[in-house]
Amino acid sequence: MLTASPYILYSDGEGNIFEDRSLFATGRSGWDALPIPISEWIEIPAGGNLYELPGRKGIGIDTETGEMRLCDKGWAVAAFIPPAHTGLYMAAYETEKEAPTLPLFCYTAAGWLGEKIYVPAIRIEQDIRQESEGYVDAVIESGAKNILKAYPHNRLVKHLMDNCCMTYTCPAARNLALGRWECPVPISPACNANCIGCISFQPQEETIISTQDRLTFKPTAEEIVEFTVPHLETAAFPLISFGQGCEGEPLLMWETIRDSIIEIRKHTQKGSININTNGSMPEAVKILCEAGLNSIRVSTNSARESIYTPYYRPNNYVFEDLIKTLKTVRSYGGWTSLNYFVFPGMTDSIDEYEALRKLIKETDLCMIQWRNFNIDPDWYLGKIGVTDTGECMGVKQMMELIREEFPDLKFGYFNPSIERITGNFETDFAH
Repeated sequence: MLTASPYILYSDGEGNIFEDRSLFATGRSGWDALPIPISEWIEIPAGGNLYELPGRKGIGIDTETGEMRLCDKGWAVAAFIPPAHTGLYMAAYETEKEAPTLPLFCYTAAGWLGEKIYVPAIRIEQDIRQESEGYVDAVIESGAKNILKAYPHNRLVKHLMDNCCMTYTCPAARNLALGRWECPVPISPACNANCIGCISFQPQEETIISTQDRLTFKPTAEEIVEFTVPHLETAAFPLISFGQGCEGEPLLMWETIRDSIIEIRKHTQKGSININTNGSMPEAVKILCEAGLNSIRVSTNSARESIYTPYYRPNNYVFEDLIKTLKTVRSYGGWTSLNYFVFPGMTDSIDEYEALRKLIKETDLCMIQWRNFNIDPDWYLGKIGVTDTGECMGVKQMMELIREEFPDLKFGYFNPSIERITGNFETDFAH
C-alpha cells in the first residue's frame, strides 16, 4: 500500500511520458479537481495503458505549498484501466479553447511513484475472462481460422472473427475464438436510441468518431444456432449474450432471438442465455423469458430519468420501460444486472445514490456491473447540460453504502455464468 501520493504525469506530445516531481497527482470528480486519498491508489493493472490528452494541462498539488496549479511542462495524461476494474477518479486537467474532443475511452487519473504507475481504482470483479495475459495472439489467430473454416457460410461468424476478433481485438470475440466462456451474439444493425457516446454509430456532423463499425445485416436464427449450440456444449462456464457494442439494440430483433432460444434449447440445456440491452421493450422481454432467456443486462448512465434521457435520446420508449423490463425478468426468476456507467462526480452524487437505492428496491435487482464510462468528460457534461453535479460522496464510499444496505446484491463487471448464478457467486470464476 502507498504511503505517499504519486506524482503527476505529463506528455511531451511526441509519445513520451514523464513525471513532474513538483506536483502530486489529483483526480477529477464532476467538474472539480480533488486530492485522491492515498488508500485509493493501486498499481495499474496488467493490460492498462496511458494516454496523452492533447490541448489539456494536468492539475496537480504543489508538493511544497499544497496549492493546486497546472503542470505546464506538457499535455495531461490519463489511464485506461482494463475490464474488471472500476475507476474512482478521472484525470484532472484544464482544457484549452482549441482542444480536440477526446475519443470514446475511459480517462482514469494516473500518477507515478517508485518507478511504478498508479491509478485510483478498485478491482470489482474476480473473474479472469478478460485478463490480458490470457490472450495469446497466435492461438487466437489459429482459433479464428478454425471457426471460419467450420462455418464457411455463416455471416455472423465471419463478422465476429474478421471484424470483432481480428480487427477490433474485442475480448469477447477473442474468447469465442479460444472456445471459452461468454460467446457474443450481435444481432441488430438498427437502434431505438441515439446515445451521444455510441461506440458503433456517430452522425457525420459530430466531432468524435465511433470506435467500431456497426453490424450491417440481420442474422438469421439458423446462423445463430449453428455456432452457439456447439459453444454451449463444449465451453467451460458457457453463456451466450445477444447484444454487443458493435451493433444497435438487440430487442428490435426479438422475434429472431426468440426463435434462436427455442431452437438452441432443443439441442442443449447447458449454459446460460443472456441479453445485453437498453431494456426498452418489456413486452418483448416477457416473450423471451417465456422462451428460455436466463439473464439480462440493462445499460444506463444513471438511475435518474433526467440524466438518462439527454444521453440516450430514446425513440418510442421512456426510462420507466427499463424498470418494467427488470421487474419482468425477475418475475420469471431470471437474473438481472445493471450495466452501470460510472462517472465520478455524477454516479456518486447524493441524488444519484438515492435514485439507485430506489431502483434496486423496486426491481429486486441481482447485480450491478460497475463499468467505466468511455467518454470525454467535458463533452458529456456539456451535451447533457449539467453545470453542477451536486454534493458527492466518492465512488468507493457509495459502493460501500450500497453493499451494506443490499448485502445480497452482487457487484461485478461481467455477465455471470449459470454456475455462478445458481451456485457460489463469489468463487466460481472462469479459469
